[in-house]
Amino acid sequence: MRANSPIIEGDLGDVALQLECSVDANVSAAFAWSFRVDVTTWNDPPAKFELDGPFATGSRGTTLLPGQPPINWLIREVRAGEFFIIEMELERATLSFEWRFANLSENRTTLTQRIVLSGDNAPAYVDQVRAGFESTLSDGMTRIAAEIERAGSIQ
Repeated sequence: MRANSPIIEGDLGDVALQLECSVDANVSAAFAWSFRVDVTTWNDPPAKFELDGPFATGSRGTTLLPGQPPINWLIREVRAGEFFIIEMELERATLSFEWRFANLSENRTTLTQRIVLSGDNAPAYVDQVRAGFESTLSDGMTRIAAEIERAGSIQ
C-alpha cells in the first residue's frame, strides 16, 4: 500500500484550500468502487452516514455526529467506476470531497481523495477544515484502503 498527501494552497482561483492524498489498494478498481459507493461500509466513528436514494448524481445524504446537528451533503457528480464528488454547502462556501479510482492492474487500484474548500467566504473556513482533515487525511486513506483490501480478500 502506497500513500502520499501533497497539500496545495494559494492562487487557485476561488479555492482557499486543497488537500489531496492517494493510496494504492490491492483490489480491482471495480471492487474498490463498489465498496466505496456503499455508504454502509463508511466507517468513521462516531459519525454515521445516511443516503436518501441511490448513490447517484443529485442524491442527498446526511452525516450524524453525537451532540451536533446533522450535516447535509449532496452527491454533485458520479462517473461510475471513475470518480464521484460529494459537496457540503457552507455559508457562501463549498467543501467538496472528490474521490477518484485509477486502475493500475487487474488487482491494484489507486484511490485518490481531494478535499477542496472554495467560494467567496472560503477563507473563513480554512482553519476549521485544516484542523479537521489535514493531519488525518493520509491515515484515513490508508485505513480505508486496508478496509477495502480486507473486504476484497473475503469476497
